Amino acid sequence: MSKELEELRSEIESVDQKILDLLNDRASIVQEIGKLKEMQGVKRFDPVRERKLLDLIEDRNKGPFETSTLQYIFKQIFKASLELQEDDNRKALLVSRKKKPDDTIINIKGELIGTGEQHFVMGPCAVESYDQVKQVAKALKDQGLTLMRGGAFKPRTSPYDFQGLGMEGLKILRQVADEENLAVISEILNPNDLEEALDYVDVVQIGARNMQNFELLKAAGAIRKPVLLKRGLSATIEEFMYAAEYILAQGNDQIILCERGIRTYEKATRNTLDISAVPILKKETHLPVMVDVTHSTGRRDLLLPAAKAALAIGADGVMAEVHPDPAVALSDSAQQMNIPQFHEFMNELKKHSVVHSS
Repeated sequence: MSKELEELRSEIESVDQKILDLLNDRASIVQEIGKLKEMQGVKRFDPVRERKLLDLIEDRNKGPFETSTLQYIFKQIFKASLELQEDDNRKALLVSRKKKPDDTIINIKGELIGTGEQHFVMGPCAVESYDQVKQVAKALKDQGLTLMRGGAFKPRTSPYDFQGLGMEGLKILRQVADEENLAVISEILNPNDLEEALDYVDVVQIGARNMQNFELLKAAGAIRKPVLLKRGLSATIEEFMYAAEYILAQGNDQIILCERGIRTYEKATRNTLDISAVPILKKETHLPVMVDVTHSTGRRDLLLPAAKAALAIGADGVMAEVHPDPAVALSDSAQQMNIPQFHEFMNELKKHSVVHSS
């Protein structure tokens, strides 16, 4: 009886080995199908095909397993196969750390982003005048900062709100930046403006509302200047990564990702800061990651704690807005710091971070 039991167990081991080999053979075929679907732009999951295979199991099952049991087992095989195809696709992405294990380091006028030192991008929400930008630039200079943001083209929810000074605003930014030896980061909305804008900006910003403006992403991929790409208002991390992939696919790997909060049901803040996105993006991609604490919170009183959280969790930098007199600002007055508040903000952060200072 013991001998018979051992023989049966030996048969099971032999069958298990065959099942294992067949599953791996099946997985290899699944990978090839995934590559073909990727080339054709076809979705990997095919519910009609899955339903057909489950019906086939019902028609051909001779027992002793119940059909529902076998269908459950095969559903798990289908799920694992889909995950295998998705994993293969992630490995193939240019943005993926699996494709490029080393961190991408971006040089902006001698300031290296992505080295582990933490940086700050500060400036007014919107460029309003030379004097306004000059006051903010001097404050940045006093703190040893070199990266100045400022909006010249403003995508606003209401068509009646201030839309920015356009190219004239970029010229003001460039003039002040040259006088104070700063770098300019500013948003461009239209691919047709990109070529002219390159004369005035050091970093092209693509804002949240344009994260999936694919023609703009492709145009930004064709230039040879860094791009700061903000996460869309309701974008998943995967969609954010694919937006960056559009830029990389055109040859430009100088990309800074920026988490700026996502839209949820919460009303206490302007958006909800997805702080967990920082380590996820750092793990999944090789690109530097910054956090915009102004647009994520929309509240001046939350800028400092949000910035501390961003730096503590590993962000390469923090972006925030500064205005000489926020009460009269032409856009987003409630979320901008005045200059004394900015100095207090910076002095507090410098106590807790590895800050780059020029």
